[in-house]
Parts: sequence; C-alpha cells; structure tokens
Amino acid sequence: MDTTLDGKADMANPSYQAFQILRIAFTVAPIIAGADKFTHLLVNWDQYLPAFVNNMLGGHGHQFMMVAGVIEILAGIGVFLKPKIFAYVVSLWLVLIIINLLLIPGYFDVALRDLGLALGALALGRLSERF
Repeated sequence: MDTTLDGKADMANPSYQAFQILRIAFTVAPIIAGADKFTHLLVNWDQYLPAFVNNMLGGHGHQFMMVAGVIEILAGIGVFLKPKIFAYVVSLWLVLIIINLLLIPGYFDVALRDLGLALGALALGRLSERF
C-alpha cells in the first residue's frame, strides 16, 4: 500500500485518488442498477434480455432480471468491502452482459459502453493490489 510515514494512505497520491474514484463508482453504479431492476425508474431492464433467453426461462425473464439485480447489489457491496476480489467479479459480470447484448440487434452501443466499464473495473482490481 502506498502510505506516508504514519501508515495512512497518501490522499495526495493521484493513483490512490484514482483507486478511490473507481471504488466509489463500482460500488454505487451496480447497487443503483441492481435496485432499478425492481423499480424500472431508469429503464425497463427486461428489454436487455434476448427473447430466446426469456423463452428458455419459460417466460420468467423478468424474475431472472430481478435475480441479476440482487447479484449486482451484492457485487457493489463487495467492491466497497473487498475491492481486490469484487472488482474482478464486476469486470467478469460486465463481460457477460456484453455477450448478452451482442445477441440483441440494436444494443451494440451499450455493449461498447459496458466494455469501457469492464476495463474500468479491471483497472480497479489492479489498483486494489496496491491500496
């Protein structure tokens, strides 16, 4: 860990600041997105599930998305508590979301955005090795 002589994190260190910014972002964003799977205040998340997946789930795609919401909330809490582990979990989760989005025509732009987020979560994981 980058520290000062008294053992506290150096708040002026740009790397530490980047770590904290990413940690906050990947705590808050998954929790908000996960909670919104239940409220649909931001978007109807069910539209991001390919129809054939909904059919494979026996028409229970909405319930599946609610389970995904719980996973996202837990991942966000995990990033706050243990970023060294959960940053990689969030990055992998985003890669799975990208694969899902590539199965739906018209959402390639969202998949590209999520690639940037996955790389950001990966960067948080790498920074977590130091802080």
